[in-house]
Amino acid sequence: MVFSQRVWAVLCVGVVAACGAKEAPQPAPPTVVVAQPLQRQVEDWDDFVGQFESPSSVDVRPRVSGYVTAVGFKDGQTVAKGQLLFQIDARPYQAAYDQAKAQEAHAAAALADAKIELQRSQQLVAARATSQQDVDTRLATEHTAEADVAAAQAALRTAALNLGFTRVTSPIAGRASDSKAMPGNLVTQDVTILTSVVSLDPIRFRFTGAEADFLKYKREGLIGGAVQSPVQIRLQDEADYRWNGKLAFVDNAFDASSGVISAYALVDNPSGFLTPGLFGHLRLLGSHPYLGLMVPDSAIVTDQSREEVYVVGPGDKIVPHMVQLGPVADGLRVIRAGLAPTDRVVIDGLIHARPGKPVTVRLGRIAPQAVDVGAPEAPPAGSATFAAP
Repeated sequence: MVFSQRVWAVLCVGVVAACGAKEAPQPAPPTVVVAQPLQRQVEDWDDFVGQFESPSSVDVRPRVSGYVTAVGFKDGQTVAKGQLLFQIDARPYQAAYDQAKAQEAHAAAALADAKIELQRSQQLVAARATSQQDVDTRLATEHTAEADVAAAQAALRTAALNLGFTRVTSPIAGRASDSKAMPGNLVTQDVTILTSVVSLDPIRFRFTGAEADFLKYKREGLIGGAVQSPVQIRLQDEADYRWNGKLAFVDNAFDASSGVISAYALVDNPSGFLTPGLFGHLRLLGSHPYLGLMVPDSAIVTDQSREEVYVVGPGDKIVPHMVQLGPVADGLRVIRAGLAPTDRVVIDGLIHARPGKPVTVRLGRIAPQAVDVGAPEAPPAGSATFAAP
């Protein structure tokens, strides 16, 4: 009897346990937010670091020696082509000019006398009142007088040039440096540097590119011939690429030591704000417009050396897709390969998703995002913009 009671108790406990196990609820699949990739026409831009430089830079030197009597500009002033920068004492050169002018008048008078004497001798020899030798002598005198006039005229032109060189003018339009000579200083012809002038509008932005970049642009037809690809530049303290220009020059050979090729863009600089020597970040148009599929960087899973995105496939199960990344456009990453426009990409709840496991799907939307310029970007480097419709 006691044994039967014990058996009955054990059976009851087993039944109760079995009933409890049957009633335990199964955990629900995790919830993820999915959206189809955003489709936009985009253009790729490649990033370079470079430096502004002046297209023309001139060291201003005097072309005659003398004492400076006046300075015609202020240090750092923007000057026009032909503007007076320095005045050198012109009195000695004015005297030399006056002397040369008098010498020219003297030679011209001597020539006029020689012509009269020759004409008179020719008349006399016709009347047989003088010899042919006298005519020949008068003719030689005339030729000598003509040569003296030519020499005097050359000396006068030289004196006029030297007199004009006492006014030292700017050979180009641009910004002048500080004055290296003050009134009273003696300056030496072609030796003393008086100041320097650099042209600023337009200004050059010089940078270098790798062989791979050069080949890509060549194959895409973005450089060469009359093609002037657009560029955008931002300075070190700027968040936006606010300076626009055109690629104007690509060198004719690669540097043998570094394997890069030099190029420069021209940027309008009417205000003169951009100064030679400033560093900046340039982005160069790196593609023709194309239809891009874009997802947030947060939707990308990095698995060692490859990148993946999770897509919700048949049966609402997670399917990883290996993708090829492109540049960033308005905070979204362009996917070059690995996605289809109709794929349902997991954009939120990624931490709970497991390949091959079912999920609960909630629909979301991918939209352009505000960009934090100071934040690091996922590889590869570069950026893109939406193409004009």
